Amino acid sequence: MPDLFPADLPPAMFALICAVLGLLVGSFLNVVIHRLPMMMERDWRNHCAELCGQAPPPHEPLSLARPGSRCPACGHAITALENIPVLSWLFLHGRCSACAAPISPRYPLVEATSGLLSALAAFHFGYGWAAAAAMLLIWSLIALTCIDFDSQLLPDAITLPLLWAGLLFNLFGTFADLQSAVIGAVCGYLALWSVYWVFKLTTGKEGMGYGDFKLLAALGAWLGWEMLPLTILLSSLLGAVVGIALIAIAKRGRSVPIPFGPYLAAAGLLALFWGKPLTRAYLSLL
Repeated sequence: MPDLFPADLPPAMFALICAVLGLLVGSFLNVVIHRLPMMMERDWRNHCAELCGQAPPPHEPLSLARPGSRCPACGHAITALENIPVLSWLFLHGRCSACAAPISPRYPLVEATSGLLSALAAFHFGYGWAAAAAMLLIWSLIALTCIDFDSQLLPDAITLPLLWAGLLFNLFGTFADLQSAVIGAVCGYLALWSVYWVFKLTTGKEGMGYGDFKLLAALGAWLGWEMLPLTILLSSLLGAVVGIALIAIAKRGRSVPIPFGPYLAAAGLLALFWGKPLTRAYLSLL
């Protein structure tokens, strides 16, 4: 695939461009994280009403573009100057300019994380389509992580296009050859699907959701089947450490479900940037 930028562009400038782009996309990701679960819930309610022969419940039209962003406490419309990634939150001291209601620090954290990881992708992969593809994967995983933390949902509207995008990028061997990507998608889905059914048949409970299967399938499509063992191992370790910490420190009950998607996403990012050296280190221990 052809390069996106001229070869003589300084790497630092390329990383800065990608960082700024990541900040801007991070601002949009905050909208996706907040509104997509609400849009899904409205669709479910409308479908239920249709099945029951009832009129859909009345509500204000909602999409990722409309209505404009506003303060949930007082309804103040967010202006352009109040919507500058990270800087606006700092300038406003984390409060609404109209009613002084607190603004969650997650908004600048999502923006900063998106910007920093986009710059890292630029440094790691250099000029070309690999960096662009890596940023697309990064942005999708950030959105999925926050949505899963909030609602324990991994929307098909993100996971399924992400799977197909991974296969399309690997038509050109961006991160893995196409055969490895296809096998990775299949094995990624079947791996957690098998765990789900073994756990359910053994305990009578559901240990995870179908969204986790689709997310691991998407990671397999992006990174190839060779990265699946590492991804599963890292996500399990991260989940176990955080779960034990929540039980021991935060006194969280063992019966309270813990979303697994964020740990899959974190493991996928580690595999994206350092998958081969981590795999070599893992195999050397064996």
